[in-house]
Amino acid sequence: MQFASDNAGPAHPAILDAIARANDGHQRAYGSESAMTQLRDRIREIFEAPSAEVHLVATGTAANSLILGCMARPWDAIFCSEHAHIEHDEGNAPEFYTGGAKLSLVPAPDGRMAAADLERVIGAPGARSFHNAQPGPISITQVTETGSVYALDRIRAIGDLARARGQRVHMDGARFANALMALGCTPAEMTWKAGIDALSFGGTKNGCLGVEAAVFFDPALARDFELRRKRGGHLFSKHRFLSAQMTAYLENDLWRDLAARANAACAQLVAGLKAHPEAEILYPAQANLVFVTLPRATCRRLIEGGADFHVMDGDPMEGAPETRLTARLVCDWSLGEARVSQFLSLLG
Repeated sequence: MQFASDNAGPAHPAILDAIARANDGHQRAYGSESAMTQLRDRIREIFEAPSAEVHLVATGTAANSLILGCMARPWDAIFCSEHAHIEHDEGNAPEFYTGGAKLSLVPAPDGRMAAADLERVIGAPGARSFHNAQPGPISITQVTETGSVYALDRIRAIGDLARARGQRVHMDGARFANALMALGCTPAEMTWKAGIDALSFGGTKNGCLGVEAAVFFDPALARDFELRRKRGGHLFSKHRFLSAQMTAYLENDLWRDLAARANAACAQLVAGLKAHPEAEILYPAQANLVFVTLPRATCRRLIEGGADFHVMDGDPMEGAPETRLTARLVCDWSLGEARVSQFLSLLG
């Protein structure tokens, strides 16, 4: 019963088969393989963005940080939720790859920024002098790190604010497919049509071995991505193993299917938690992860029964049994209904 992370799950067999096929013979290196050209066209088709620039890296941190490096100047502020992945989980990589741009945090009680709160943090037009960090890009995490999902109108409101201020918008889409399936919209509607300029399009958390696409809907922003990728040590020489993964991921809508499976497992989990008198769900659980508080004794019983999940604020094995602890439970594509049912039966 693995609920620790969707990074902990297996790669889908179709992804592994694609890597094995890509291993046959010799192909050009550093992204010049023919598969990359075909993949770029496919992503442009999926996003209804014929002029989009597309580049691959192996990790979400690299995708986010290199994209932001193309969008932010060293003296800029990058505006993001207080819960954003780029704030809590990337070891200051965005600051490093932008040459020192500052992350400026926006209050977001459930993980989602509101345009009004964002505007207050940015400040009035012209209010920032040369003594201050300048208004730079805005970054949205979709699905958020709390498990909530930005609705299209909220993304559009942020995009409209950015346009009015002459700022750019980046979307950290490590769980992009999960958000897409939760909203039931098109990739274009959740990105450039709502004001997103560049996207980290995730595959690793959703059945790939390790691949993320940096998608620039404004090609002008991508001008120096390849230079930054090379200089930062994120250009694979045997790049064909990245393009093979992403190609297989998109083929026959596998990416949508895997996200739908993960979301369905989480919906089953959330329904069971809501029915349990000891469980309190902390944030809207709209995709494939949920935060819940439980008594320490319950957390201990689940762990001893074979469940693996993160307890965020205390030792689940030592301390007063009635103390409430926060658990983060994440469902990946491979979890399945039976494992969720097994977990809920242990919950009691």
